[in-house]
Amino acid sequence: MSERIRGGAGGVASVTVPEAPRRLRPGDTVALVAPAGPVDPVRLERGGAVLEALGLRVVHGASVRAREGYLAGPDAARAADLQAAWCDPGVAAVICARGGYGVTRLLGLLDWDAMAAAGPKILLGSSDVTALHRAFAARLGLATLFGPMPACATISDPEGPEPVTFAHLRQALFEGGAPAPITGDRVIVPGRAEGRLTGGNLALLAALCGTPYAMRGEGRIVLLEDVTEEPYRIDRMVTQLLQAGCLDGAAGIVLGSWVDCGDPLPVLAERLSPLGVPVLAGLPVGHGSPQLSMWLETNVAIVTESCPASGAFRDSDAAT
Repeated sequence: MSERIRGGAGGVASVTVPEAPRRLRPGDTVALVAPAGPVDPVRLERGGAVLEALGLRVVHGASVRAREGYLAGPDAARAADLQAAWCDPGVAAVICARGGYGVTRLLGLLDWDAMAAAGPKILLGSSDVTALHRAFAARLGLATLFGPMPACATISDPEGPEPVTFAHLRQALFEGGAPAPITGDRVIVPGRAEGRLTGGNLALLAALCGTPYAMRGEGRIVLLEDVTEEPYRIDRMVTQLLQAGCLDGAAGIVLGSWVDCGDPLPVLAERLSPLGVPVLAGLPVGHGSPQLSMWLETNVAIVTESCPASGAFRDSDAAT
């Protein structure tokens, strides 16, 4: 199905988007799962309370509080929690409590046929959850939400959620919401571009090279961000994406946060400018604060004159 979306400077495009889940309503049930690293139980409770204050009913995966070394329990248990939540018809959204490491270990353990049969719903997460975003796009053809997680700082700090982060997440999650365009603060390559948004955390995108879930940037706007990576490591990972063909044919690049990464923009500009497409940096997406939300596999527009990257979201009841 085609829909018309409005980009920057009044531009309008007719594009086709994947199936999108309906957004939330007060009274909906959301399931918190831990597909990656172990979850701080205090932060988990605080984050759950924040969601309940929005009028949502919060349930927990059976092993969301488990810990096995640097993982939130055994692979089989984490995969079972994720699949059970997704296949539960009473659950409207599956929300990852935190990132860390471990999601890629689950991709071969999920029953993708059963998850496809369950129909669309919201998946929310970021960081290591990039692996799920890629797999859900490849296996289920769904738009998913790259945004803050309830057991992480921007939502579960003792003083309450960071206001800009929380307001933007609420607008992205709920029916009738209209998240404000996300503005970058540095143009590396000027221009305009439109396309579906893909990408996420750079380290995970590099780790997925050579797998069935590798990113393909052709015709897409590619989001890249990371945390605690030195510029030479960022260079190495971007080079891997380039050499693997993951950025071939990309329509544009948006660069999110690079918390505790030194100054990676010179190397990012060096490696990405030869693509000859618009590159916009400084979007508050990924890590850090504020941490804004972006719907992957929906249509976005880059307009560097005013530096927005704005996305359109279509409810599933508008699909045919």
